[in-house]
Amino acid sequence: MANTYLLTGASLSATAALLHLGCIAFGPSWYRFFGAGERMAQLAAAGDIFPTLVTAGIAVVLALWSLYALSGAGVILRLPLLRTGLCVITGIYLLRGIAGFWLAAMAPGERSVAFWCWSSVICLAIGALYLLGTRQAWTALSRGTA
Repeated sequence: MANTYLLTGASLSATAALLHLGCIAFGPSWYRFFGAGERMAQLAAAGDIFPTLVTAGIAVVLALWSLYALSGAGVILRLPLLRTGLCVITGIYLLRGIAGFWLAAMAPGERSVAFWCWSSVICLAIGALYLLGTRQAWTALSRGTA
């Protein structure tokens, strides 16, 4: 039986990774549109390496998370520490989702309240997919068959 939760979570994590790469490729307007803040957009416009390094790092992490979801769904080979990895990834997505609402209320800084709220809803949704998918695959993950 296909684990549509993890497959969907993998797709969304991969999409997020690609959008981060798009920020690197398409520059300041993408950084602004996706809410990275004016400082990041200005640094990118000035040719500073910092936005590229940070954004590439985030893209790599998101791509890795996508691979873990695909592995948990049994689509690709089993990755090391799969069950633990899926639990950690789920926790990070859910914590980021919750923390974003707190940040929106307490200190939005450069980023708008709308950015924090939308990104939090997205992170909570992806975290819920990882949670449901990991729960669905738990027995297979325990046996090492996923």
